[in-house]
Amino acid sequence: MSWNQAKNLLCIRLDTIGDVLMTTPAFRALKTPDRQLTLLTSSAGSAIAPLIPELDHTIVYDSPWLKATAPRETPRPEYDMIDLLRQHKFDGAIIFTVYSQNPLPSAFLCYMAEIPLRLAHCHENPYQLLTDWIKDPEPDRGIRHEVQRQLDLVAQIGATTENQRLSIRVHECDRDRVSQRLASLNLPGRWVVMHTGATAPSRRYSIEQFAIVADQLILEHDYAVIFTGTTLELDIVAQIQAKMQANSHSLVCQLSLGELTALIELAPVLISNNTAPAHLAAAVGTPVADLYALTNPQHTPWQVPHRLLFQDVPCKYCYKSICPEGHHHCLAQVAPETVVKATCELLEESAQMLEISA
Repeated sequence: MSWNQAKNLLCIRLDTIGDVLMTTPAFRALKTPDRQLTLLTSSAGSAIAPLIPELDHTIVYDSPWLKATAPRETPRPEYDMIDLLRQHKFDGAIIFTVYSQNPLPSAFLCYMAEIPLRLAHCHENPYQLLTDWIKDPEPDRGIRHEVQRQLDLVAQIGATTENQRLSIRVHECDRDRVSQRLASLNLPGRWVVMHTGATAPSRRYSIEQFAIVADQLILEHDYAVIFTGTTLELDIVAQIQAKMQANSHSLVCQLSLGELTALIELAPVLISNNTAPAHLAAAVGTPVADLYALTNPQHTPWQVPHRLLFQDVPCKYCYKSICPEGHHHCLAQVAPETVVKATCELLEESAQMLEISA
């Protein structure tokens, strides 16, 4: 069997919401009217799967080679997953990774499940574990954007797409519910969404600085500020609001992922750390003022108006969840006034584009 003949493909992306979103252009390249795509992903990544139109099915698998997976007492889940994949009779499997991840555990899983075609980037020779080995050029030959990396991978088997935007489906019912919420807030004409969390502490702008940004937008520029987030952001937003002089709005823990996507789609601008909502904004075309900690270079907002806000530092690209230097200079040295200026510029540019399109 060739890749052109493969009608039942397994796409493996054992990562977070943002990583899955950045793989959607590659999904689009693989998708054909007569081809089924099944995503094998982690519990974290699976949350976004129902909103991705190219995907037909999802299998959730928290593998033992992921940092966030709880320790196993036995390898029984792996045997069960091999059996499940074998039952699906996949024609081929594409293993999507960042360059620091080893694809061979996933490749071995697919080999044991008797999936005949297996494609991945890999630094070392995988021999029989991959039928299609793409020698990983990263980082020795430079680092690509994550979206480009995955597009380049599937292009090796002839899968390409002219539309390389991130892909997401916004349901009308989510738009309606969010519109009703916004109407109840009695917002002024101008407003922004602010997402203050990130799973990695190294990627979070400080509470004190977020409070100053929000106050300046409200008191000096007459913008309303709506905070978003999940349980992680409850305490963060509470502390930010406690330090603010102005009144703001919080929808933390009040929105489903679909509703959050709809809110970001409606928002004139998103202010966010480098985390999933920044990629949601890219998918729906909302400009992003991205507080981009220099932990890595390849996850910037893709094909959407944005400002990358960071301080260049000698310790950049550390790939650490906790700042190894302890000073967070790549974010801490970004002045709140810089964030406000970038936000206002994006709002002005967005307004100009609306005038032109009208």
